[in-house]
Amino acid sequence: MEVEGTVLRGRTLGPIEGRVVVEDGHIVAVEEATTESDAIVCPAFVNAHTHLGDSIAKEAGAGLSLDDLVAPPDGLKHRLLRTASADETVAAMRRSLRFMERSGTAATVEFREGGVAGVDAVRRALDGLAIEAIVLGRETTAAMVAGDGFGASGARDDDFTAERAATREAGKPFGIHAGERDAADLTPALDLDPTFLVHVVHPEPGHLDRIEREGIPVVVCPRSNLVTGVGVPPIADLRDRTTVALGTDNVMLNSPSMFREMEFASKVGDLPADDVLRMATVNGAELVGLNCGVIEPGRAAKLLVLDGDSDNLSGARDPVRAVVRRAGVDDVTRVIL
Repeated sequence: MEVEGTVLRGRTLGPIEGRVVVEDGHIVAVEEATTESDAIVCPAFVNAHTHLGDSIAKEAGAGLSLDDLVAPPDGLKHRLLRTASADETVAAMRRSLRFMERSGTAATVEFREGGVAGVDAVRRALDGLAIEAIVLGRETTAAMVAGDGFGASGARDDDFTAERAATREAGKPFGIHAGERDAADLTPALDLDPTFLVHVVHPEPGHLDRIEREGIPVVVCPRSNLVTGVGVPPIADLRDRTTVALGTDNVMLNSPSMFREMEFASKVGDLPADDVLRMATVNGAELVGLNCGVIEPGRAAKLLVLDGDSDNLSGARDPVRAVVRRAGVDDVTRVIL
């Protein structure tokens, strides 16, 4: 199979006119060539932080604080999840996953409530879909064993020392929310030697130094942070210190659209488009050991093809900026997963 157009090649995302050659699900060549295609070919996205169970309650809880919305065990989302049937939750998650797949997301890193049953539920929701999920179980070590790792709520909520040790022994990723409302839980989160942190809205200079020194990646979710009123993460400062990936967080609060997240991050963070597109692709992929997110030989062929001649994108002078700051699901012509 060959995919032609303006190809955003390699880690630099340098646009070339040419083709991507795919065999047996992997990229075998990226070639410069004259083509009449108006397509823009870019890596499919990796959404580095979701809570898909919230799909049962989109736009619920207007005006509530972060604690009232999502804090365990009695935040609004936890109460709604307890009252929803398993079939209702699975069906709602599946619809979100279908939207994500259609809008060019190859994989998601899912913090999954509900213990082992929650892990099983999202596996059911994924059945038959091409999108992949790295499922980080929560609440119990058994959920970590059943899933692909552990996703901790935050060091202010519990002492996760035992869960961290078990996850390390299993050789799986350990992610933890930190610095979302304030800086108080950043040091104890870092003391756990996590695979990555999520949010980091309120780091102090010492936290940034430690994140850089210890090489701890950070997943930022700026739309979610704005909605919950906790502020906006210092994305540029974090990028200067470590690897930053991008996530959409709770489906309850925001559409799981990486187009919307990229545009918001680029504009509110005053970030170069190529940095943001890397946050939405290769940085998230490598965070959890996925072999995608870059158009280069040897990578999995997970590609997003956009209509560069759509009414929205026609006339764009910079294809990378166009993807990050302007494109949307209506511009998608093909998703190869």
